[in-house]
Amino acid sequence: MGDRLQQTYGLTDEQREIIATVRAFVDKEVLPVATELEHADAYPRELVDRMRELGLFGLTIPEEHGGLGESLLTYALVVEELSRGWMSLSGIVNTHFIVAWMIVQHGTDEQRARYLPRMAAGEVRGAFSMSEPGCGSDVAAIRTRAVRDGDAYVIDGQKMWLTNGATANLVAVLVKTDPAAGHRGMTTFLVEKEPGFGEVAPGLTVPGKIGKMGYKGVDTTELLFDGYRIDAERVLGGQPGRGFYQMMDGVEVGRVNVAARACGVARRAYELALGYARQRETFGRPIAEHQAVLFRLAEMATKVEAAHQMTVMAARRKDSGERNDLEAGMAKYLASEYCKEVVEDAFRVHGGYGYSTEYEIERLYREAPMLLIGEGTADIQRMVIGRRLLEES
Repeated sequence: MGDRLQQTYGLTDEQREIIATVRAFVDKEVLPVATELEHADAYPRELVDRMRELGLFGLTIPEEHGGLGESLLTYALVVEELSRGWMSLSGIVNTHFIVAWMIVQHGTDEQRARYLPRMAAGEVRGAFSMSEPGCGSDVAAIRTRAVRDGDAYVIDGQKMWLTNGATANLVAVLVKTDPAAGHRGMTTFLVEKEPGFGEVAPGLTVPGKIGKMGYKGVDTTELLFDGYRIDAERVLGGQPGRGFYQMMDGVEVGRVNVAARACGVARRAYELALGYARQRETFGRPIAEHQAVLFRLAEMATKVEAAHQMTVMAARRKDSGERNDLEAGMAKYLASEYCKEVVEDAFRVHGGYGYSTEYEIERLYREAPMLLIGEGTADIQRMVIGRRLLEES
């Protein structure tokens, strides 16, 4: 049925094997329980343990540090498969993946040796903290400060929208070390903490879960710093003032991931619509045979396919060592908009049943909007795309 869609040409045998393994995991273990877990807003501990066994937490970590050493493309394709099952699972690996990526690309040798092997094993789990309550996509406006004190820093401030904020034990946090220096006055710290809520380290508090419309099961939290002391060795890369560029590199790969999520959710919505349209009969024949529904399915499939191919292109460009902010922005923008439209069309195909919590499409309908705002809103993507086009023309 859907095997014709979202083909990726030129994959190695190993890549194909990884993706087939994840797809089988999703079909057998994720889809049967996802809606129930999502409605309960339950952290999917058993599924996460299986993801650890499959090596997904170390997918892109180099082999010398105990990972699988796979490309961003492989990662994107895995995210697509996971999101087809339950988008929250991709959220649990994604912040971890971004932090590992930043340590691989920008960390000191000592930081790589300290964190990467344990991250590859899924023992150390990463979260990524850039946003704050008052600034959203305007990263330059962050207020959290770190002040040097001997061979340590003291951090004060409030961070917002941490995916895995409670479950993670390592958080890459962007703060200002030199407020007068603009982008060059920002630094990324590698903050270690205990998992859980409340005071997770002296001067560091995770207040509680933020309630969300969808994207449940995975915890989204704030992070409060009040006189939190951290060793200067925990500055990512060892030198202050590089945090903004390190974080932007992380967000670039994060945008490919959001695009891949949108592809997975859209694919699932299309599958559900197609399956329902084949079995539901009106006026003596399956609704799939009515032209209105047939045209809708055709449009949905085209969007699913276009989003996938654009995401693959963006991942391949980054893998080739080139800057991919334009392609990642375009893929994220297109895929998330198309995902919203495909999910809404699937909802329409389901008629009244789409509104019922018994049917999976209701969950997807609440999940899709997150993709319009995650890793930079659609409007921010358009600004990034527009500026890059002007720079290059």
